[in-house]
Amino acid sequence: MSVPDLRAVATELQQAALAAVEPGAAVHRHVRREGDEPILKVASRRYDLRDYERVFVVGGGKAVVPMAAAIADILGERLAEGVIVTKYGHTILQSSIPNLQIIEAGHPVPDENSVRGAQAIADLAGQATERDLVLCLISGGGSALLTLPVPGLTLADLQPLTDALLRSGATIHELNTVRKHWSRIKGGNLARLVAPARLVTLVLSDVVGDPLDVIASGPTVPDPTTMADAQAVLERYGNPWGFPKPQGFYEEILRETPKPGDPIFERVQNVIVGSNRLAALAAVEKARQLGFNALLLSTYVEGEAREVARVAAALAKGMRAHGDPLSPPACLVWGGETTVTIHGEGKGGRNQELALAAALSLDGWPGILVMALATDGTDGPTDGAGAVVTGETVARARVLGLDPQAALEANDSYPFFDALGDLIRTGPTGTNVNDLLFVLVGETTTD
Repeated sequence: MSVPDLRAVATELQQAALAAVEPGAAVHRHVRREGDEPILKVASRRYDLRDYERVFVVGGGKAVVPMAAAIADILGERLAEGVIVTKYGHTILQSSIPNLQIIEAGHPVPDENSVRGAQAIADLAGQATERDLVLCLISGGGSALLTLPVPGLTLADLQPLTDALLRSGATIHELNTVRKHWSRIKGGNLARLVAPARLVTLVLSDVVGDPLDVIASGPTVPDPTTMADAQAVLERYGNPWGFPKPQGFYEEILRETPKPGDPIFERVQNVIVGSNRLAALAAVEKARQLGFNALLLSTYVEGEAREVARVAAALAKGMRAHGDPLSPPACLVWGGETTVTIHGEGKGGRNQELALAAALSLDGWPGILVMALATDGTDGPTDGAGAVVTGETVARARVLGLDPQAALEANDSYPFFDALGDLIRTGPTGTNVNDLLFVLVGETTTD
């Protein structure tokens, strides 16, 4: 199977995966009205809308707009008011929803609109009474998009700190541990603001393993982490403030969060409506339909992007040379989220860096293709979702005068792939369930 054929296959896998986690469809699978009766069924629970004076909708994330459109369709006239916050450019598929305010804000580093949106949600949540129902919609990106600092911290404090932690290689668990303890809305604090109203949260997961307390920093679930955990993360990455910390510094800028067993969670239901695993399984099924031996290897992939790339390349070589773990035509699908420790001043994203490292490892190996992409359509601070490479990528780059090793060392994958025409550009997809990696090996051909 030629490289162009493998590229077409990879594109079909990408499309199948994204279709499987379209947020509106995901919401409709888990939430519905029962006929003409005022009964709202959410997963296994039923809510009689006659028991509630008002129904509010709040939320944040890159996929929250199509989620909110689905909820508005289900609720109809019962939607009283709502506020959601999404990333700039992510209202492209749905610019307005009746009775709902949509605010675009900064991601991955928060901006003024992140604070404005979070404050509007907090204000609306504070109006809710025990006679109200609040539906909260959460997807990846919510941690940055819903930024409401505790007293003593400002947005100007959080912006460089967030950027420093992102560049340090901190995991999403570590980053969100810190975020929860400097926020008035994350780490269960939104549930505190909503109480005593009934709260139902629908979550589109973008975190490996779907831990509810980590996705968007868990605004409506108990937080098992502590202030001490947050302090340990900050100290682990070398005092990202860059100035000596006075006595009692952490006590001034961090606050403890609601813990398991807190009564504020007694009237809360949390439901995961979509995940990376669903997208990965859809890609596997599509590969099988196209005649490939296909396997979902894992949806728990973490670690440095370039190290994960070497493992992916090694598996591809094994399939090409020996038919292990699958005989060609073969497809391995991975899901998860890698990290990048930034040493250079280049431009790129974790999926582009993974693809570049894979290209170096696969140099000269025919009939192999690797595609790495972010399901939300934006990989790092770029307009690319990821990149696609083959065993010929490095040779093609050198013909153009590009140095792939230098690009990798400088964390400069974006211009490298842009010059080759190998960036994946989807634009905002409307969904966000983390990253996918496809490893394709074509059939061995003989002359």
